[in-house]
Amino acid sequence: MEKIASFTIDHSRLLPGLYVSRLDRCGENFVTTFDLRFTAPNREPVMNTAPVHTIEHLGATFLRNSSRRNEILYFGPMGCRTGFYLLMSGDLKPEDILPLMEEMCDFILSFEGEIPGAKAEECGNYLDQNLGMAKYYAARYRKALEEKRFTYPG
Repeated sequence: MEKIASFTIDHSRLLPGLYVSRLDRCGENFVTTFDLRFTAPNREPVMNTAPVHTIEHLGATFLRNSSRRNEILYFGPMGCRTGFYLLMSGDLKPEDILPLMEEMCDFILSFEGEIPGAKAEECGNYLDQNLGMAKYYAARYRKALEEKRFTYPG
């Protein structure tokens, strides 16, 4: 069986950053999968589910209400809990979405109040939220974005 692309990346050298994980054709269109790596795999603790869940709710809400909402196909956590995947229509590079990612972090950092979609009738695990820790990870990721890590380690 062929190894999938994400398993060919040397995770022992991977740092927080914004990477293109895949570029796929879907008919006449392209879909770019971004790897939003929030923590250094296997060297830092993984994120707990509550802040990951909160980032998912806030990030998805922000992205699907942003000026680029028609390009957003999916935003959600990685199973390893070291980051998130963002799928967007188009043949895109990290530099193309850097301002959007910075704005998403700023949205999370300034968010106050009830987490969107965090009610029993709206979410299958609505109580598993942690805004304080979501802000901590958003601040760390915002700082990592400033370092402009856009290329997977070789």
